[in-house]
Amino acid sequence: VKAVSDLLAPVSGEVIEVNEVLADKPELVNSDPYGEAWMIKIRPADLGELDSLLSPTAYAELLKSE
Repeated sequence: VKAVSDLLAPVSGEVIEVNEVLADKPELVNSDPYGEAWMIKIRPADLGELDSLLSPTAYAELLKSE
């Protein structure tokens, strides 16, 4: 089933590129989320917001604790 939903982003800014490959291969989001399945590229409005982002490892640890 294909569905559309909002994408919540941890930083504010301008979308400067969209990964058009996902239109034909949405399964990449599950199989290669840190590689070929990037969704958008953002030009951050405030670079300071980047300081609060978690690394993939820290995010995995957070998920284990919940």
